[in-house]
Amino acid sequence: MAKQKGQNYLHGAAILTVGVIIMKVLGFIYKIPLGNILGDEGYSMFTSAYNIYFVFFTLATAGFPVALSRLVAEADANGRVRQEEKTFRVALVSFTLLGLLFAAVLFFFPNWLAAVYLENPDAAPSVRAMAPAILLVCMVSAYRGYCQGNGNMLPTTVDEVLEVLFKVISGLVIAVLVLRSYPPHHPMALPMGSAGAILGVSIGSVISLLYMVVYKHRHYSRLSAPYTAGIVLDHSTQAEAEAVEPALKIVKDLFRIGVPIAFGACILALLNSVDSKLCMNRLQSAAGFSYQEAKVLYGVYGKAQTLFNLPAAFITPLTISIVPAISGALVRGERGTAAVISEDSMRIASVIAAPMGVGLAVLSQPIMRVLYPGSHLSGPRLLAVMGVASFFVCLVLLENAILQASGREKLTMLTLITGGLVKIVINWFLVAQRPINIHGAPIGTLVSYLVMAVMDFVFLCSVLGRRPKLGGILLKPLLSSVVMGAAAWASYGLLDRVLPLAGRLHTPLCMLAAILLAAAVYLVLMVTTSMITRKDMALIPGGDRLARVLRMR
Repeated sequence: MAKQKGQNYLHGAAILTVGVIIMKVLGFIYKIPLGNILGDEGYSMFTSAYNIYFVFFTLATAGFPVALSRLVAEADANGRVRQEEKTFRVALVSFTLLGLLFAAVLFFFPNWLAAVYLENPDAAPSVRAMAPAILLVCMVSAYRGYCQGNGNMLPTTVDEVLEVLFKVISGLVIAVLVLRSYPPHHPMALPMGSAGAILGVSIGSVISLLYMVVYKHRHYSRLSAPYTAGIVLDHSTQAEAEAVEPALKIVKDLFRIGVPIAFGACILALLNSVDSKLCMNRLQSAAGFSYQEAKVLYGVYGKAQTLFNLPAAFITPLTISIVPAISGALVRGERGTAAVISEDSMRIASVIAAPMGVGLAVLSQPIMRVLYPGSHLSGPRLLAVMGVASFFVCLVLLENAILQASGREKLTMLTLITGGLVKIVINWFLVAQRPINIHGAPIGTLVSYLVMAVMDFVFLCSVLGRRPKLGGILLKPLLSSVVMGAAAWASYGLLDRVLPLAGRLHTPLCMLAAILLAAAVYLVLMVTTSMITRKDMALIPGGDRLARVLRMR
């Protein structure tokens, strides 16, 4: 079977974005009912365990798949097909060993991690339940990195949707069954219910791995066959096959590229787990809240974080797509092309992230009331600050991807360490103030990502050899989003007062109408101000037709 062709970077990002939309819908079906099933206290256990799992998950999957994607893209740009395949094989073995190590830590030391590191001892069963998932995800990441390096984003999209679908179904079912198996108010009901929900992650990962193994065998099977002397496979030559680099060299390259990226990305994951430990500690030891009260406050913060992560999820597909595109362009000596891809991707990221962040901020109260009824009253205020912060998170993700694709992954590590230290310092002082309490955490997030975004921009000016035009990248999306936000705020306030319908449907209908009006306003502004051009639309499936309908220039 011939090697499957990839897509251009926006086409690939569009495919991944469709998957993100499906996954986020499924994610809401998972986390929002789960938050209501477990309550604020039980959800704090789930959030704490997931945060520490995410540290290991990021160490294993954030840097090394990017490194694999870069190495495969560079080999592909030079026509070294056999090198691509050997790189994948070495990466698969390396990632599996890494997964076994991390799974062992989660499985054998859950009590220490929960009690000492997270200061939430009830999260121990949930931490242990994460162990199988980390091994499986490490193995899956090798397959995804190989396909992404070839510019093929379709298998990653399908695979992620399957993973989330089975996680949702199995996680919710297991959580409900476990809770029902305990008498009311039993001390182990919530800890084990949280662990049952997390077990769904492992079940989804099993399905994910099976799909990728089958896809790789069906679409890249001829490349998987070992080279045999005297036989030339595909379009590679015997000389090219004999020039394949040794496994040790590939491992060194994977670690040389992957470790700084993984370490830098791990800072973000560590921020979440440090958030858990720091917030729980400062709320109790300095602000004077009880353990029970601290769990409730941190639990509602975790619910707001679920929504806060939404904009970044839509930017991640773009970051995945541009890494092989920029790396390939640089290998071919097309520095100008790499710079254009970088600036265009920053502009598109701003167009996507700005309205989502503003929308979360101005509609924070109805969003929390509709999705998490009965939660602590601080939820809307937490989400309002985190909505603003989410825009800077998206900028940092995109800027980091450009630096990583350009071979400057160590700069991203410096940026993330600096931002992490800023967040820890702010959280330490603000969360300890009883009037501020948990509200200090999102303030720390906002300031830390603002610092990181500025640092990354300075580095990009040097790496790209020219200063990205901030006016073209940020001005139109931000101004249009402010107008959109004003429309959403005003329309919700008006409808909330005049809509005659009362009861449970009142707030959801007012919120939905405000969102639809805001989306229409932003769409008009996007077309009239040419934030997205016809040239951009031509790079995605069906984009030309949509551009004609919208009369885009």
